[in-house]
Amino acid sequence: MKGPSGSSERGARPSVPSERGAARPGGPGSRLVLVVDDDEMIRRLLRIVLEADEIDVVEAADGDAALAILEDLKPTVIVLDVMMPGLDGVEVCRRIDHRTAKVVMLTARDDPDLEVAATKAGADAFLTKPFSSIELLDLVERLLQPTG
Repeated sequence: MKGPSGSSERGARPSVPSERGAARPGGPGSRLVLVVDDDEMIRRLLRIVLEADEIDVVEAADGDAALAILEDLKPTVIVLDVMMPGLDGVEVCRRIDHRTAKVVMLTARDDPDLEVAATKAGADAFLTKPFSSIELLDLVERLLQPTG
């Protein structure tokens, strides 16, 4: 069951921008990142790293919760785990609006076929676990920059 914020009630942290500032809907020029991973520790780590760089973060524990959040918010970047129960990251990537968001796929394995499938689904970049916080921030900051 989904709560009023669109978050899954299966242990995901509430899906609201960080407490540092007012809730922002996202969109062009925003510093809003959606983190989607079924591993709570990974979500927590990503939140800490991104918020330390003054990036607002919303979280989803699975693909369905991510799609529900995307009905209300327009993050500039989505950090999306590939392997999750239910809808996997590649399928979520296929279903999102790539005109408004860039997608970073997180993967635990170096698989060229998976990278091809994710690229065809619209992924903009890949990070293989384990990754450094510097790699993550460099990639997210680059994708947060306006294009055109």
